[in-house]
Amino acid sequence: MIKAVIKTLVFLAILFVMLYVGMSNTHAIDFRFPVAGFTDKAPVRTSAALIYFGVFAVGVLGGTVLAVGNGKGGAKKGGGAK
Repeated sequence: MIKAVIKTLVFLAILFVMLYVGMSNTHAIDFRFPVAGFTDKAPVRTSAALIYFGVFAVGVLGGTVLAVGNGKGGAKKGGGAK
């Protein structure tokens, strides 16, 4: 229980930092990510806050997928073979 509360507080702190960064960086920027391919020649031009949030959101989703897994295979928690 306490572990879940601590994780939630850390997540809220990270969200606060994202909010603060977004409020402080309202100007438009050119976002280039050559690995993706399409942004190399025509960069995405939008507010810095939106770019920061997008990168953060992709990181959270990626971390969630890696942490949760697909739920197939592997040993179950709890009882084992006797």
